[in-house]
Amino acid sequence: MNANFTPPPFLAELAAAGVPDEYHAWLGDLGVGALVVKMGIVFGEMGAERMTATMPVEGNTQLAGLLHGGAHLVLAETLGSFAAAFHAGPHRRPVGIEIGATHHRGIASGLVTGTATALHLGRTLATHEVVMTDAGGRLLSTARITNMILDA
Repeated sequence: MNANFTPPPFLAELAAAGVPDEYHAWLGDLGVGALVVKMGIVFGEMGAERMTATMPVEGNTQLAGLLHGGAHLVLAETLGSFAAAFHAGPHRRPVGIEIGATHHRGIASGLVTGTATALHLGRTLATHEVVMTDAGGRLLSTARITNMILDA
């Protein structure tokens, strides 16, 4: 190994968040973001058309002990923005311009799984639907996020 080589700063963060090694060169200087780490989000499948991740309920609840509605939106925005970034490629950046959600059912424990599916992948806009479910596959919330894709 070259004595002058400095590894990218976020490799451990990427590994802990479930980001496959094949994306570490691209994301190694960026990481996944402090909020993703704080929320305990771990990626599964990664791609522009479809992206999945899990998030624990524990640590992300509101006063009544249920998963905070804002936590649903954090998971949705994380998935939609990362999927838009995969569509945009390493030399362009997505910027969220719209997000909305409908909460269908509460959850007090366990893991939430989010699945982002592309609705539109254009040159300047990417829109994803993100469905959050519990371990039994029951629908918790549905969100839609649109990202504008900018040149870096």
